Amino acid sequence: MRASVLGFQEVDRTRIMDVGGKGASLGELSRLEGVRVPDGFCVSTGAFKRILGEAPSLGEWLDRLSRLKAEDREGVRELSAEIRGIIEGIAIPFDLHDAISRYLARLGEEGAYAVRSSATAEDLPTASFAGQQDTYLNVIGKPAILKHISRCWASLFTERAVIYRLRNGFDHRKVHMAVVVQKLIVPQAAGILFTADPVTSNRKVSSIEAGFGLGEALVSGLVNADGYKVRNGQVIEKAIATKKLSTWALKEGGTKELSIEPGRQNQPVLTEEQIGRLERLGRRIEGHFGRPQDIEWCLVEDDFYIVQSRPITTLFPIPKAFDQGNHVYVSVGHQQMMTDPMKPLGLSLFQLTAGRPMYEAGGRLFVDLTKELASPASRDVVLNGLGRSDPLIRDALTTVIERGDFIESAPADPHALGPGRGKPGTPPAGHQAPVEDDAAIVADLIARSQALIEALKRDIQTKSGTELFDFILEDVQHLTKSTMDPRSLGMIMAAVNASSWLNEKMMEWLDEKNAADALSQSVPNNITSEMGLSLLDVADVIRPHPEVVAYLQTAKDEGFLEGLTRLPGGPEAREAISAYLDKYGMRCVGEIDVTRTRWSESPTTLVPLILGNVKNFEPGAGGRKFEQGRQEASKKERALLDRLKRLPDGDQKAAEAQRMIRRLRSLIGYREYPKYGIVNRYFVYKQALLKEAEELVRANVIHEKADIYYLTFQELREVVRTNELDAELVRQRKDEHELYRKLTPPRVITSDGEIVAGAYKRAALPAEAIVGLPVSSGVVEGRARVLLDMADANLAEGDILVTSFTDPSWTPLFVSIKGLVTEVGGLMTHGAVIAREYGLPAVVGVEHATRLIKDGQRIRVHGTEGYVEILS
Repeated sequence: MRASVLGFQEVDRTRIMDVGGKGASLGELSRLEGVRVPDGFCVSTGAFKRILGEAPSLGEWLDRLSRLKAEDREGVRELSAEIRGIIEGIAIPFDLHDAISRYLARLGEEGAYAVRSSATAEDLPTASFAGQQDTYLNVIGKPAILKHISRCWASLFTERAVIYRLRNGFDHRKVHMAVVVQKLIVPQAAGILFTADPVTSNRKVSSIEAGFGLGEALVSGLVNADGYKVRNGQVIEKAIATKKLSTWALKEGGTKELSIEPGRQNQPVLTEEQIGRLERLGRRIEGHFGRPQDIEWCLVEDDFYIVQSRPITTLFPIPKAFDQGNHVYVSVGHQQMMTDPMKPLGLSLFQLTAGRPMYEAGGRLFVDLTKELASPASRDVVLNGLGRSDPLIRDALTTVIERGDFIESAPADPHALGPGRGKPGTPPAGHQAPVEDDAAIVADLIARSQALIEALKRDIQTKSGTELFDFILEDVQHLTKSTMDPRSLGMIMAAVNASSWLNEKMMEWLDEKNAADALSQSVPNNITSEMGLSLLDVADVIRPHPEVVAYLQTAKDEGFLEGLTRLPGGPEAREAISAYLDKYGMRCVGEIDVTRTRWSESPTTLVPLILGNVKNFEPGAGGRKFEQGRQEASKKERALLDRLKRLPDGDQKAAEAQRMIRRLRSLIGYREYPKYGIVNRYFVYKQALLKEAEELVRANVIHEKADIYYLTFQELREVVRTNELDAELVRQRKDEHELYRKLTPPRVITSDGEIVAGAYKRAALPAEAIVGLPVSSGVVEGRARVLLDMADANLAEGDILVTSFTDPSWTPLFVSIKGLVTEVGGLMTHGAVIAREYGLPAVVGVEHATRLIKDGQRIRVHGTEGYVEILS
């Protein structure tokens, strides 16, 4: 039987389930040479479980608590107070009382102590739970210590702790409480040391906060603190606060905030020598635990004592290149309009199909642009290219370059941006556009892509086992070759260049801003915009049949299409939906991740969009919308040409403009097609791999088919070959994915872990403007609909969609809105392209848009100037 009371020397990180996160950390720290830890002991979780066992009625209370939602603050407050009262009223058993007394006698019962909560779900690598349970300082005498141990047990059910667990999916019954009882030291100063800068995430910069007296007021945010940033022993930033209050221990027990005499209020808390010593101490602790730490320290007579160390859980992981040295990484997800974390199978397959090495971190992919940025020639190409698509990335990279302390300039490398080396999703830099427009090339490219997909669907049927994986690897080579086809890249580049030329020249000649936006409406061969209009056609088939509409309102995926056949009009509806899925069913939100559920796998994902179209539109809306856009583009073309002809050399200018307009309208739609082809292939791969997963389930190698999503492509091949898998690996990967979902990926991150944020450099905007990138012209007012999940769509005509990002799967929503605001995006990303084609004013790259704009607010979107105003 495990002991109920354990001294620090008996505890290490393997005993976290016995002594909680704080206790395990203090046990580890007490063993480290050169690290001073005030002596103490832990009352184990076993003791806590015994206490709960003394009150059988607690089970019913916990059941009720588990059924609550985090938003039910009043319900949580009442239930948690009842549970705390029950726990605090339970008498500590005699044997446990005796064990605690023996440890207190050994340490000195008459002294002052700190009594700290230490939960088993506290100070974990994936969740810190910082501040969720209670700590009591300057507790004097055994009766008071025993009383506060009971209070710590009860603090597992503080309102804030309960809400934190509800929000983060922790089971109340599976989190247990230990208690740390520790000799209190009375310091002249105390504070917090982060071994990575919590603002920039730079792992080579330590951040120190320091105040006079006990650290409790500082941790609680009640008083100002001095702030120091330290790198390699050098103080690189210093902010000395005016410190009016400090917390001190009282002789009779407890603490009190006291005023600091005026002469000391602006004195530095620490000397530079002490700062350097504290930084080195932090690095020693960080090295022991193997990750950046959040450390609470006290200063007593020039000696530092450590009273807590926990992992910093909010840092974004660093991508790992193969070689040492400084590296600058740019997010692929911000280029691909998918900043959610990807599962390992999706990550590895995307890496296989990418044109250049990509590095994983936090479930996302990054490219290393260090070499390109080091060369002046390639640097300009990269910055200009990224500046057009995402000014925030360009500004962040420019900041790194201009600092001059991270990237060393290198001689120009003429091959640095050769084939396969360009920014993801764009043609190689310097690729020459065709001299003449040739829409026939586009038609041929589309036909060839479709033929290859049909051949893939046919040929993959005969493959299984490791032969399937080898076949997919071979097909990936064809996919990569197709993606990098010079003719395909030439078409895209020609369209992009035509758009840039028109915007630049119309501004220069006519003072007309973003002229290409209106000219891009209703172009041919845009598979993504056609997808949105085609769903309007599906609604036309369903609208006349009320029984079908009623069925859709409660439809479930199980037997969804079959259920339609029993209704009047149902067979026609089923045929229309099935035809739509045949063409577009491989799409979904986050479609670059092969593990995401496709529309064909969950057709009811489309039901809210179909019902919205039935409600908001009249028959024939798809055709009318396309024709209206085509006429507006034609009207814009005529107006521009008429104005140009009145200028000096007007006929020549008009002829040049007309040629570029024709090029734009002939080719810009094809910009969306390569992604469609890639996603088509991904779905074929996925269906084949899921058949292998079925075999693995039957052989009891995995529990469910979706387990394969947590293996890389090569790992899955090995599992199929050997029929062996460590189930712990899948469980660990699932936990990691849940952690990654809580992290916000940076646009730019360095190998030091520093997140470099960019800013928009624009003046003359309204004071309260929320700034972004203008991608589709016009000004529109309407109700903001803030959506994080397309399945929650309930749009009314005239709404403005506000969301984090839009990949092609969001396009069917665009027919119902009149404006678009996204947190992620660029000039040529899918949402921007479709917004221009539909004539929707749009601003993208709006940092924190879904938090700054509330659902239902009335907003004004300035798609020409690139900002949003909140009106009410």
